[in-house]
Amino acid sequence: MSHTTLGSRQAQKQKTRQALLDAALELLEEQSLSSLGLREVTRAVGVAPTAFYRHFDSIADLGTALVEEAVGSLHAVVSELLTATWDSDERIARTVGLIAAHVRAHPAHVRFIARERHGGVQRVREAIAAQFGQFAEEVREALRRDPESAGWSEEDLLMLAGLYVDHMMMAAAAFLTTPPADFPGAATLAERQLRLVSLGRRHWLDAS
Repeated sequence: MSHTTLGSRQAQKQKTRQALLDAALELLEEQSLSSLGLREVTRAVGVAPTAFYRHFDSIADLGTALVEEAVGSLHAVVSELLTATWDSDERIARTVGLIAAHVRAHPAHVRFIARERHGGVQRVREAIAAQFGQFAEEVREALRRDPESAGWSEEDLLMLAGLYVDHMMMAAAAFLTTPPADFPGAATLAERQLRLVSLGRRHWLDAS
C-alpha cells in the first residue's frame, strides 16, 4: 500500500473524527452529555454507529476529547491574561473584554464547559477539573512573581488563583446568556466582582 493511500485514509479518519466532535458539540447545545446517545451523533454525521468506535471508546471518551478542544481555545485567553498587570483597572477591563470576546467566538465550547463542569459524566468532570487546576497553577506562578504577593503562602496564592479562574468561567457563563444589548451591564458587573477580589487581596495579610 502506498504512502499516498495511507495518508488519504488517515486524513479521512481524522475528518470523520472531527465531524463526530462537531456534531456532538452542536447536539449538546440543547442537552447534557449524559443524555447524548452515540446513535444521535453518528446519525448527524451520516455514518454507521459501529464507525463511532473507530474513534472513541464511549460517549465519555468523546466528551474528554471535547474538553481538550474547548479548553484549548480557552487556554489562549488565560495565557493572554497572564501578561497583564495584576489588580490594575487596566487588567480588570482587559480581562473582562477578553472573556466576552472569547464567548462571542466560541459559544458552543463555553456552553459545553459551563454545563459539564458539574455535569453527570464523572470522567468529563474530572477532565475539566484537571484543566482548570492547571490554569490555577499557571495563574499562581504569575501571582508569585508579583511584588504584592510578598509574604503570601503557596496555599493562599493557589486559593487566589482559583478565585480568578472561577470568576473567568462565571463571567463567561453569564455572557453566554446575556443578550448583546445587555453586554455593557454584564461587563460592568464582572469588572466590579474582580475589583472586589482585588480589594480583598490587598488586605488579606492584614486580616491574618
